[in-house]
Amino acid sequence: MATPLHFSFILVEEFSHLAFSCAVEPLRIANLVSGKDLYRWSLISEDGTVATCSNGTVTQVHHGLADIPKCDRLFVLSGINMRDHVSKPLLATLRRERSVGTQIGALCSGAWILAEAGFLEGRRAAIHWEYHDSFMEHFPKANLVRSVFVADGKHITASGGTATADLMLHLIEQDHGRDLSVEVADQMVYNAVRDASAAQRVSLQSRNGMRNAHLSKAIKIMRDRTDRAISPASIADEVGISTRQLERLFGRYLNTSPKKYHMELRLDRARNLLIQSEASIIDIAISCGFESAGHFARVYRAAYGLPPTQQRDRIT
Repeated sequence: MATPLHFSFILVEEFSHLAFSCAVEPLRIANLVSGKDLYRWSLISEDGTVATCSNGTVTQVHHGLADIPKCDRLFVLSGINMRDHVSKPLLATLRRERSVGTQIGALCSGAWILAEAGFLEGRRAAIHWEYHDSFMEHFPKANLVRSVFVADGKHITASGGTATADLMLHLIEQDHGRDLSVEVADQMVYNAVRDASAAQRVSLQSRNGMRNAHLSKAIKIMRDRTDRAISPASIADEVGISTRQLERLFGRYLNTSPKKYHMELRLDRARNLLIQSEASIIDIAISCGFESAGHFARVYRAAYGLPPTQQRDRIT
């Protein structure tokens, strides 16, 4: 029998119990339904004895920071008030583990800690939506995305809660195939599994921006016209402001440009049509304002990491 893959989890004080359960339970169920020891896991805390989660539950751990076992993946799992628990020993441990080649990821607010360690400059990362605005302010060189998880880079990250289960199911599929991943999801009675292309809700700053009359009107125009490309200049003219003002509003409240935001709306509509309808790919491409199926496929792959045909195959 092949050696089980070993996952280690550093439980940072006030960690999310929901994210913790969604991380470990899919691994346990994968072992159960396969009848094999496919995975094993270790729990780590700074003092090497216990870790306390945000709901007050105390969890016993196997190791401290000084004696982390050799593992296939190491995850930092934190929750609320993570900035209060970013200690020098924790950062030193993460840097030491990276130096020896350990694959390091983060769950829930853990991406903040990876960013503090200097791991996320120029890299895509996901973090719980509640921390988006402060994260962008503190770590402008990181490429923060609204995805529920990011698994295509050196440091994989999940935004917390059930997004952690989505990530674990993704890893199980990578390691042992889609059939096992689906069986694990069935055992969890989890029939809304998301891939990395799914987005979180918007942050507080973004929601405040929606109250801006000009921005709100621009977004409504975009949502009403996902069947075509629209230039920022024409949107600005219809709203009654300059193109430069429009660009500033989208940058300030949504951390994006009008052109990119409208493209995301069109792609999101296309994704929903791929998943929810039987329309042909060329019909979906045309209905979402793309000039050809080839153009649509290129843009879709650049955004979601897979072509439209594979997106549809994943749900059949």
